[in-house]
Amino acid sequence: MRLSHLLVIASVLLLPLGASAQWQWVDKDNKKVFSDQPPPPEVPEDKILRRPAAPSRRAPPAVAATTDAAPLAPAAPPAGDKALEEKKRQAEQAEKAKQAAEAEKLAKAKADNCSRAKEGKEMMDSGMRVASMNAAGERVIMDDDARAAEQKRLQGVIASDCK
Repeated sequence: MRLSHLLVIASVLLLPLGASAQWQWVDKDNKKVFSDQPPPPEVPEDKILRRPAAPSRRAPPAVAATTDAAPLAPAAPPAGDKALEEKKRQAEQAEKAKQAAEAEKLAKAKADNCSRAKEGKEMMDSGMRVASMNAAGERVIMDDDARAAEQKRLQGVIASDCK
């Protein structure tokens, strides 16, 4: 029973913390202002002492519409934008490196296929008897039609991979 009393007292004491002011700034009279609303637009950024946990958008300051007003210089991008741009640039570099590695792997496979096809074509063109194993595990000698079909296939591989 004593523990439940302590829990009730603790929750009652912690309840006002959730309702505390989220904004804190110094006004034009150098007085600290606490509010749950954002400061007015005329309060400079360096006078804002505390913000709520989630960033809130302030209304942009009103610009006087006069004919002799000088154009505003573009503001420097916030540091977060620079970090985002750096991450984006690193991601692009990683993607390019990945594509280059894939292209190199593909080129190596094509070169390997090319050399094997050339060796096989030389063997087929030499006129030597070529034997292979069938599904039953028996040795079968390649006849002239099979040799011609294999030569044609190898020539196709050479045409596609040996560029």
